[in-house]
Amino acid sequence: MTGLPGRLDLDAADVTPDVPVAELTTTTRRAETRAVMAVVAELRAHGVPVRDIVVVARDLERYEEPLTRAAVRYGITPVFWTQIDLVTSRPYRLVIALCELIAASNPARDVLFRPLELGWVPQDSGDEWPVPAETVVELYHETPCGSRSVEAWQSLLQDAAWADPRIIEFVEWVVTSPNPSPETVADVLGGVVASYRESVLPQQQATDSPALLETETAARAVVRMETLVEQVESKYAQRVADGWSDESWVTVAGICESLATQRPGRREHANALALDILEANDIWARKIPFVIAVGLVDGEWPRQRGSVVPAEFQHAILAGNGPAKRLSPQTAWMDGRDHDHFLDTVQAATTGLIVTRHSHDAERNRQFRSPLLDSLDVEPISTAARRRLLSTERALPDVIRSMLPGEASASMGVMPDD
Repeated sequence: MTGLPGRLDLDAADVTPDVPVAELTTTTRRAETRAVMAVVAELRAHGVPVRDIVVVARDLERYEEPLTRAAVRYGITPVFWTQIDLVTSRPYRLVIALCELIAASNPARDVLFRPLELGWVPQDSGDEWPVPAETVVELYHETPCGSRSVEAWQSLLQDAAWADPRIIEFVEWVVTSPNPSPETVADVLGGVVASYRESVLPQQQATDSPALLETETAARAVVRMETLVEQVESKYAQRVADGWSDESWVTVAGICESLATQRPGRREHANALALDILEANDIWARKIPFVIAVGLVDGEWPRQRGSVVPAEFQHAILAGNGPAKRLSPQTAWMDGRDHDHFLDTVQAATTGLIVTRHSHDAERNRQFRSPLLDSLDVEPISTAARRRLLSTERALPDVIRSMLPGEASASMGVMPDD
């Protein structure tokens, strides 16, 4: 592992990029993300392919929502290379709801209707599927409360004049579901996921925003669920064969939960027509012409460890300026992995590197410049240039424009931004 930044044994040569570096500072995080997408839009307008641009954040949790809003504003489709939270996705919740329903001896009304709410459709379904949400709500309120066997629910619904044929078909499917042998589990769950892909995803795409963010998330969840079903089949068969578990849908649901909460060692999705937005631990060994690193704020990148020393005093000690230079910094203030990921980010850029930060948080507290930037020879973008970038006449700041192929020599005699 490389050393820690600043006065914590940083070898400045390790982070000296071979490309020009521009630093863009804004007041707030939202302003920062808007400026980032304005840069992307202008690079695209100057002929840079979207695949030659990447946005990198130390932690996307704080940046995904504002970056998404800014991307939509500039007509950019972003792809966030993050590990999807599978347990909150509709395909996963649908599979778990079905396991719970089939396993229940006397399911309640809520348990009966939950798979329909989550988009269950039969295999080889027609245009009438999935059941619209408002129809599911109406049927739910028409159905009596209480708990009863699935067969009793089936009889009740078949005799009800108000019952929709689709809910009757669904209950019949539950009644005829096979026992959960290792051979049948994959068929049942795999069929549910495949039907979701074929019938639900197209409808979701038709009603999604132009950026198709919800559709993309659902598609990633479906891909993960297809893999999860294969893993469940294998682990379930092994447990049953070894006598560790009985054959039950409760066990199947438990294995699903165990696998879904594991963090995979890879990212699941790429879109050749969209802007890649990565977490810093995914940039290693990549080479991209234009890299935009966001959130270079002390306490975020690098992340600040717990300490009784105020952030302002830590920053002064790390910078080594004034009387504070006589004091020794604590290694706990700096995460070595953050430095490694920053080094990977710097080395990924083959044409130009743009680093961004914001000066105040949502509560208007001052945010300090990341000490990781202290070892870089950066050219700051002026306030006037930033305003022109965000104006209706949008113009790239000179330092970024000079990174474009053929622009470096042309800009030699041009006055820099004010």
